[in-house]
Formats: sequence, structure tokens, C-alpha cells
Amino acid sequence: MFVLIVGAGRVGSAVAKRALAAGHEVSVLDEDPLSHERLEDSDGQTWEDAGGLFTVGRALEVDSLLEAGVQRADVFIASTDGDNTNLTVAQIVQRRFSVDKVVCRVMDPGRAAWYAQQGLHTISPTRHAIEMFEQALGLDS
Repeated sequence: MFVLIVGAGRVGSAVAKRALAAGHEVSVLDEDPLSHERLEDSDGQTWEDAGGLFTVGRALEVDSLLEAGVQRADVFIASTDGDNTNLTVAQIVQRRFSVDKVVCRVMDPGRAAWYAQQGLHTISPTRHAIEMFEQALGLDS
């Protein structure tokens, strides 16, 4: 399976490394060339030597998506630090490139719920944290 991840922060890089270790072909796109360092393994093996792909570019630029392999993607994950970027690029990839599985991180729980109702697979870490706090306080009953 070919997985394209936009955003090589803590979340994107962790998911990328896990997917690569599970035997998937993984491409990461990030506008910061230094984010590549997060993809290195603890043994010092480079991301590319491990079989990963890395592209420096902006997620909202179609040329960058094409260079990163969006046309081959079976799975697309939008995990930048910006909700607007994630939501926009996820919709572009879903509609223009017909990627089967598109997952989008959205910090704003209200927006995540609304976009989920429109058919976009969203994950809201903020909503998850709220639920965990409610559970810890016994408010979930």
C-alpha cells in the first residue's frame, strides 16, 4: 500500500515511521526541509535508506502533491499544524485525485464534526482530549 502523509511533525513522522516499518511504501511531504530529521530512525539510518520518500513542498500546491506521489496513493493523511490546510488538501486529494482513503487531522472539534458529516474522515485530537478529561473526572456517564 502506498501512503502519502502531508506534515512531518510529531504525528505525521510517527505515523510515517510506523507505516514504513509495517511494510508499506511511504511518502512524506513537508514544506520544512529540516522536518526530514524527524523521520530518521534511532540507529541513524536515513529515511531514504529505510525505503521512505521525502518531498519538500507546500501541501496546497498540486505540483508538490504530484512530486510526492499523490496519483499512486492508496491512503492520504493530512497532518499539518493547520486545520485549513488539512481540510483543503484532503478535499483536493479526495475529489481531484480520487484517493480511496483520506484521513484529516482537525484540531477544532466543531469543524471536524461538520466535515465528517460531509463525508471527510476527520480525527480531532482536541475532541479526544476532552473525552479523556471527562472520563477522568467521571463526567462521561
